[in-house]
Amino acid sequence: MNIKIQSIHFDADKKLIDYVTQKVEKLEHFYDRIIEANVYLKVNNHRTKSNKHVEVKINISNNTLFKEAEAESFEAASDMVVEALKIQIKKHKELLLEKS
Repeated sequence: MNIKIQSIHFDADKKLIDYVTQKVEKLEHFYDRIIEANVYLKVNNHRTKSNKHVEVKINISNNTLFKEAEAESFEAASDMVVEALKIQIKKHKELLLEKS
């Protein structure tokens, strides 16, 4: 799987990039046909503490899965996104099994 991480309007440090990469790579345990993952990290200008925004778009053959989340840290938002994508991947696999 090819993982592209973009930090928008700030420079993400290596520790954050490694953490997000490790989390997204775990999705391959659930479905080995993931082509690529695009990750976008943003800091929103909200006045609240939960201003760290993470979006992940996963390209699977003939389908795209997408999830976004906001939290107080990029790590927490990444965890929420990956957990939601695990559920989407499992549903996608179930649909494929029903069709065959």
